[in-house]
Amino acid sequence: MSGGHPAVAGWTEPSATERLAMLGSVRTVAMVGVSANPARPSNFVATYLLSSSTDYDVHFVNPMVDEILGRPCHRSLADLPVTPDLVDVFRRLGDVPDVADEAVAVGARVFWTQFGLWSVDAAQRALAGGLQVVMDRCLKVEHARFHGGLHLAGFDTGVISSRRRPA
Repeated sequence: MSGGHPAVAGWTEPSATERLAMLGSVRTVAMVGVSANPARPSNFVATYLLSSSTDYDVHFVNPMVDEILGRPCHRSLADLPVTPDLVDVFRRLGDVPDVADEAVAVGARVFWTQFGLWSVDAAQRALAGGLQVVMDRCLKVEHARFHGGLHLAGFDTGVISSRRRPA
């Protein structure tokens, strides 16, 4: 068990140092299951990834909409105009293994699932395809943690603040 999750044979959850190295090697991110609804966590993460906080080339996969945040949505990973380095998954748990298969098929390097998504089956498929795997972690939170927005423990450092400095 890892953090209360079922163990994945042959896999150890990447350390903070390993996650930082992964994120540093990524240039292209595909968000699978991103929502056009600004109240959804995936939309918030997409907004962050498109901001000046990152230099990622971000692509959206959602067959239900044509555009999100002014960017085109693609029907599948295979329809992307580029090969994503990292596939960030915001789908129902039952859909995650199929997304892992798609990530392997398109040649991604990292398979990443958001908070609440832990799939032994998906992890095994991604690992068998040679991908690095991160599960049950938010890409936005991890990026912010490593780039001054959050403390390693996950809380706000106050580095970015709207408060006036004392005179």
